[in-house]
Amino acid sequence: MSDDNDEASSTTAPATLPVNGIQRTFAVLRALADAPPQGMRVTQVAKAIGLTQGTTHRLLQALVSEGVVEQDERSKLYRLGMDLFTLAARAGNASDLRSLCRPALLRLCGSLGDTVFLLVRSRFDAVCVDRVDGPFPIRAFTGDIGGRVALGVGQGALSILAFLPEQEREEVIRYNVPRLREFGVYDEVYLRTEIERVRETGYAARQAGLLDGMAGLGVPLFDCSGAIVGALSVGTLTSRLTEERLPTVVQMLQREAAALSRQINPFDPALRRPMHQANPVEPRP
Repeated sequence: MSDDNDEASSTTAPATLPVNGIQRTFAVLRALADAPPQGMRVTQVAKAIGLTQGTTHRLLQALVSEGVVEQDERSKLYRLGMDLFTLAARAGNASDLRSLCRPALLRLCGSLGDTVFLLVRSRFDAVCVDRVDGPFPIRAFTGDIGGRVALGVGQGALSILAFLPEQEREEVIRYNVPRLREFGVYDEVYLRTEIERVRETGYAARQAGLLDGMAGLGVPLFDCSGAIVGALSVGTLTSRLTEERLPTVVQMLQREAAALSRQINPFDPALRRPMHQANPVEPRP
């Protein structure tokens, strides 16, 4: 008897076989995506997706031949292959981050009347990859598009830092604390207190900014996998970010950030090369 008796014969249900095959293939990929870093045995994959060992083995070998799954020669464990990540990275080229976020920046600027920034993390810094200016003249730590600031300085950069994975956040803090001291009011205790406040509230706000007369508010921006990648922030005059107005600004930024986070591809090239995104090549007339 065949070990893949869970499959229908081509004479009984030929129309459903391709669909079932696709569904089973993706079931294997999803099981491997949830696997430990070292990978899974064929028996573990079979149990996870509810197919026989023989059928699962054939699916795995087919995926190995396509390069989207790899098998360790020694342990015989299976894990996702690099070709799968290459395909995902290529898919990220379809819609660049700046183009995706610009309508949200325009809506926020039009509704609030303040300058709105899109920041993306770049190692220990946040880079401004886009901004839409409101009618009020302001100063910002990042300056114009392409400017960068240490993670932790300014509301947008602080929002990014606060939501990094703990171990990664600790490394950034260790590296950046000496850089933050040049601002005169930052020390490690203060920074950690601010980080906890942002994590509790979901936003960073400063109604009396380090820049005289300036205030700001930032909210984190995640990709569709839930990883922190950037921030939306507003720069404005201190007199405009009152206690009464603050909840409205927070709500508007968080609503736009939540909608964008569901669409941001983790493999978007802009998340790896933010300076390229900050200096787009303008089409020639």
